[in-house]
Amino acid sequence: MTLEAWIALIMALIMMIAGCLGSLIPALPSTPLVFLAALLHRIWMKEQGVHGIILLTMGILVVISLLLEYLATAVGARKLGASSKGVVGAIVGGMLGLFFGVPGILLGPLIGAVALEWLGGRSPQSAAKAGAGALMGMLAGSLGKFLISLIMMLLFVSAWLLANQ
Repeated sequence: MTLEAWIALIMALIMMIAGCLGSLIPALPSTPLVFLAALLHRIWMKEQGVHGIILLTMGILVVISLLLEYLATAVGARKLGASSKGVVGAIVGGMLGLFFGVPGILLGPLIGAVALEWLGGRSPQSAAKAGAGALMGMLAGSLGKFLISLIMMLLFVSAWLLANQ
C-alpha cells in the first residue's frame, strides 16, 4: 500500500474519531462528520476508497441518527408527562440551542419544554418534570448517535480492509 493511501486512511480515521466524540460533546458534529470523512476518502482515493454502496449505507445511518436524536428528546419529554406543547418546546429549544454553543445545546430542550408547558398552564413542578424528561431523552439520543457513529466507523474500516487485501 502506498504512503498516500495510509495518509488518506489516517486522516479519515481522525475525522471519524472526532465525529464519534461529537456525539458526546455537543459542540462537535457527529455522524455527519463520520460520513464526510468517508466521502472525502472516497473522493481522494477514487477506486481504492470504499464502495458507493457503503457510502449510501452510511448516509442512511446519518439520517437515522439525526431523526433518533430529535425523537428521543420528544419521547423523553413525553415519558415524564409533557403534553404536545412540551414536546414541541423540547424540539424547538434543541434547535435554537444550537446557536448558543454547548450550554444552549444542553439546556435548549429543557428550557423549551419547561417554557411551553408553563405557558400552557401547567404547574412549575409539572413543567420542570417534562423538561427533565426532554433532557434525559436528548442524552439518550446522544448515546444512540455515538453508537451509530461507531457502527459507521466500523463499516468504513471493514469495507476498506476488504477492498485492500
